[in-house]
Amino acid sequence: MEPLLVITNSDAGTSDEETLDKALAILRAATSVEVQATSNPGELDGVLHRAGSRRIIVAGGDGSLHAVIAALHRRNDLQGSVVGLLPLGTGNDFARGTGIPLDIEEAARVILEGEVRPMDLILDEVGEVVVNSVHVGAGANASRRGARWKSRLGSVGVGKVNLGKLGYPIGAALTAWNPPIIRLRVEVDGTVVNDLDQPILMVAVGNGSSVGGGAELTPEATPEDGQVDVMISRAVRPAQRLVYAVRLGFKKHHLADEATYLRGRTVSVSGGPFWVSADGEIDGPERQRTWHLEPAAYSMVLPRPDQVPAD
Repeated sequence: MEPLLVITNSDAGTSDEETLDKALAILRAATSVEVQATSNPGELDGVLHRAGSRRIIVAGGDGSLHAVIAALHRRNDLQGSVVGLLPLGTGNDFARGTGIPLDIEEAARVILEGEVRPMDLILDEVGEVVVNSVHVGAGANASRRGARWKSRLGSVGVGKVNLGKLGYPIGAALTAWNPPIIRLRVEVDGTVVNDLDQPILMVAVGNGSSVGGGAELTPEATPEDGQVDVMISRAVRPAQRLVYAVRLGFKKHHLADEATYLRGRTVSVSGGPFWVSADGEIDGPERQRTWHLEPAAYSMVLPRPDQVPAD
């Protein structure tokens, strides 16, 4: 078994450290493990500079995974890297979409016994990476509001046992009550699939299937098929929005008459102005953005078929 470099967040709480210790005990029984905590891009870059040929294990959530993948990409080290994930976040959407167990000890066993598979990656026009999902419109607005409520409620409780997880549901509820209706021109692989005369509720570009801790905006997306999934919702009327919310819970929203769901390699959005949520990071307001897929951009340790629980 190759030696492992486990990268953690310096700001992780005591409960995260105790949970991580359970995984480290399993890993250390099988191979050499070094643990490094980082708190900023400079520290992360220094740790990755010393990684050598070791497998890089991210102990954290979607934000931590994004930070490590982005840093490897900037260093031009991504193609030759093998990454693993010990999910310690609140959402863990990438883990959910790839079948990585949310139980930390089971995830550690996947790192030791799983299989290495190539992962796709989304890049924007300036080379910034999106590991899991990027969306504009109502979803981005919900993320903006949810992040504020998550911060406010995260202090109510002890460690990970707090009300912070309610932030995204609250943001989604507030957005559903008064969502932004925007006019966008959306092109997929050069073909216009929505123009400015058709107002939309949101556009989602998915490498992975879910956001916000399990809301499957692009339920058929997988980061292994060489394409992104694009979901456009035109559910702009109050009754349509209500049906959209119900269908979202059953992963059927993309099948509605007022939705378009397709796959491609390049997605351009223009119009607005609009806000963007890329792996949970909010940017904007914007007038134009383009994303393209880089197939098999890096490798990741994922569960073998026999390690994935049956539905």
